[in-house]
Amino acid sequence: MNLNQVTVPCSDVKASIDFYKKLGLKLIVKSPHYARFECPEGSSSFSIHKVEELPKGDGIYVYFEIEKLDEKVKELIDRGIQFSDLPEDKSWLWREARLTDPDGNKIVLFYGGENRLNPPWRIKD
Repeated sequence: MNLNQVTVPCSDVKASIDFYKKLGLKLIVKSPHYARFECPEGSSSFSIHKVEELPKGDGIYVYFEIEKLDEKVKELIDRGIQFSDLPEDKSWLWREARLTDPDGNKIVLFYGGENRLNPPWRIKD
């Protein structure tokens, strides 16, 4: 099994398309109620779909791994993207920066490297 895509809700398709293109995703499908993007690395995709009402509560977290995280965050800040948390090392051995999309979905840009799938506390088979 391989993860194909993640879809998040949005209230304004155009604003969300602009945001995710600015993050570096490539728009590959567009309709009035839906858009799909190709991730710049790997073979997964990411999509948005228009909803009448956004989910309540803590919501959705989407993680995008970026090897040169600090450089990418600086580039995005220069493009006008605002971060709630700048890159910092976390106790779970990832380096993360956090922001939200136009609808409040949480976006985490991170670099986990080997620790992404193989942290020291990984459950053994």
